[in-house]
Amino acid sequence: MPTSTNKPLGILALAGVGPYQEKAGEEYMGEPQLAHFKKILDAWRIQLREEVDRTVTHMQDEAANFPDPVDRAAQEEEFSLELRTRDRERKLIKKIEKTLQLIEDDDFGFCNSCGIEIGIRRLEARPTADLCIECKTLSEIKERQMAG
Repeated sequence: MPTSTNKPLGILALAGVGPYQEKAGEEYMGEPQLAHFKKILDAWRIQLREEVDRTVTHMQDEAANFPDPVDRAAQEEEFSLELRTRDRERKLIKKIEKTLQLIEDDDFGFCNSCGIEIGIRRLEARPTADLCIECKTLSEIKERQMAG
């Protein structure tokens, strides 16, 4: 079963697509590329929503009032871990929806910091990326320096 921690090819496979093959002279983020990424993001969002639904069903089915405190604690810990994972996925779904809106607004694929092309391969690895690799690297260096 695929999870939200899929590697890039996992995300592509989930959407039923392979790595994008650019054609000579093709415009960056023209219709074919935008359709490619929309398909990837839609499939990823659907998969995450299905996982949320499975978690709710699982928790409802498995919720038991164990008389043994150790069993009850183990179940509560399991549920706690599942809920934290689903919370991260809920935030990811919001980020996916924001990225889908960027596609609709024809503002997808460009760095929020410097404005250059993020690049097809980087976007296939992380479809919600909003920084080019250079700006992301610089941002991470600044974060480490601020953390001390």
